[in-house]
Amino acid sequence: MRKVALITGGSRGIGLGIARELVRAEFDVAINGTRDGREVESVLNELRSAGGDAFYIRGDVSDGNDRKRIADLTLKHFGMIHVLVNNAGIAPPERKDILDATEESFDKVLNTNLKGPYFLTQIIANRMIEKKKEHPLEFQCIINISSVSATVASVNRGEYCISKAGIAMATKLWAARLGEFDIPVYEIRPGVISTDMTAAVQEKYDRLFREGLAVQSRWGTPEDVGRAVVALSVQSLPYSTGQVIMVDGGMTIQRL
Repeated sequence: MRKVALITGGSRGIGLGIARELVRAEFDVAINGTRDGREVESVLNELRSAGGDAFYIRGDVSDGNDRKRIADLTLKHFGMIHVLVNNAGIAPPERKDILDATEESFDKVLNTNLKGPYFLTQIIANRMIEKKKEHPLEFQCIINISSVSATVASVNRGEYCISKAGIAMATKLWAARLGEFDIPVYEIRPGVISTDMTAAVQEKYDRLFREGLAVQSRWGTPEDVGRAVVALSVQSLPYSTGQVIMVDGGMTIQRL
């Protein structure tokens, strides 16, 4: 029987890299995004070509009604969620110095990047607990996709950094709460990953990599993050709940 993973923001960027690696590991996937379903049909066909099922749910994780709908439709389609990957996230609409940043931008980023996954986890965790009663040996886990920005300060996108620092604490909180149910919760912190979100700053980071930004002198890929998700999803680190997995090419290693 194939396992089921729900990936928010799973139709592009890091989320799609995660979905690709999970289907290669013989998972069925539910992917959530905000685009019309017709725009992701080619993505679904690609994922299905690996031999499993790929199901799309349009919805905004910052909206409470949409969060419930995402969970309900996934469970209606598959009957089970083994892995929740909280990946959906946005950058500030405009990068502004924290002396000038707006409350509107702060609220928009925090609602999507922190409030959304926090309360989606609440919904899914309660469903997982119910399923544990029926299938006590079935492995389930929750994986939060954070960022090196959880600890690395960028003063021109403070709201993004704060949202990712919040995800770091949310991971610890959910790991502590769900321990009694044997549902581990993990955090993955990507570094500089090549996606449409980072395309606008490619020249900047190409230069920084040449100058030694990371130990491994290359951009990360969405599949790099996806392989870390697979390792957690197939119980490669079953006794490491609450821990952070760095996928940053050694960027955050302090060096002299």
